[in-house]
Amino acid sequence: MREYVNPLVMEGKTAIVTGGASGIGLASAEILAEYGANVIILDIQPEKGLEAATRISEHWGQCGFFGCDVTSDSSCRETVKKIENKYGHIDVLFNNAGVIVRKDVVHHQEREWDMVLDVCLKGTYLVSKYVIPVMVRSGGGSIINTGSGWGLKGGDKAASYCAAKAGVVNLTRAMAIDHGPDNIRVNCVCPGDTDTPMLRGEARQLGYDEEQFLRSSGVDRPLRRIGTPRDIANAVLFLASDLSGWITGTTIVVDGGGIA
Repeated sequence: MREYVNPLVMEGKTAIVTGGASGIGLASAEILAEYGANVIILDIQPEKGLEAATRISEHWGQCGFFGCDVTSDSSCRETVKKIENKYGHIDVLFNNAGVIVRKDVVHHQEREWDMVLDVCLKGTYLVSKYVIPVMVRSGGGSIINTGSGWGLKGGDKAASYCAAKAGVVNLTRAMAIDHGPDNIRVNCVCPGDTDTPMLRGEARQLGYDEEQFLRSSGVDRPLRRIGTPRDIANAVLFLASDLSGWITGTTIVVDGGGIA
C-alpha cells in the first residue's frame, strides 16, 4: 500500500508571520505551528508577541518572536538577518501586518495616509526585499500577502486602506512574475470583514457599537456571518503548503461571498 503523505504538513519549514501578535496573524501562526512549521512572529507589540509565541510553543512546537517595525528598512534587514542566522532558512513569509483609518480623502491627515500606506504596502515590500534572497539560497518558498476585499473594490470612508490593499494585490502579481524563476510562489489572500481587534477598532473610529457593527457586517453576505481569524488562516495554510505548489500570482478571496 502506498504511504500517504499529507501535503499540508509543514514539518521542517520555517515560517515568518508579520503582525502575528493578534487577529489573523496570530491565527495563522497557530495553524502553521499546528501543522509542524517553526514559526516566527514579527510585531511591534513585544508583550503580546512574546505571549503569543510562548503559548504556541507550549501547545504546538517551536515559535519565536522578534520585534520588528515593518516600515523601517533597517529593522526589517536586521530582523531577517537574525532569523537566517538562527534558523538557516526561510520557507514561508506571510506579510500580514496592517492598519486602517476610516476616513475619506478630504478628512484624512497626511500622517494617517502615510501610516496606512507604510504599514500595509511598504511593509510588504520591505520584509519581502530581505526575505526573498534567503528563500533563493534555500531553494524557494511561498510568500502570502494580505490584501482585502477592498483591494478589489471600493469601500466607504477607507480611502488610504483601499489604495494600500489594491497596491498589495498588484504587487503580488509583480512579485510572482519576478521571482517565479527562483521557485518562489507569491499569492494574496483577501479577507472580508473578520472578527479581529482591527475590525472592532473600525467600529470605534466610526462611532458604532462594536457588537452591532460586527452583526451588520455579516448580514448581507451569502453565508450570513463575518469571518473568524481561523477562516483566513486556513487559506494561508493552503497557500503556504505544497498543496498549492502550482499556484502563484493569484488572489484568494475569503469573505463569505461578500463581493460575489
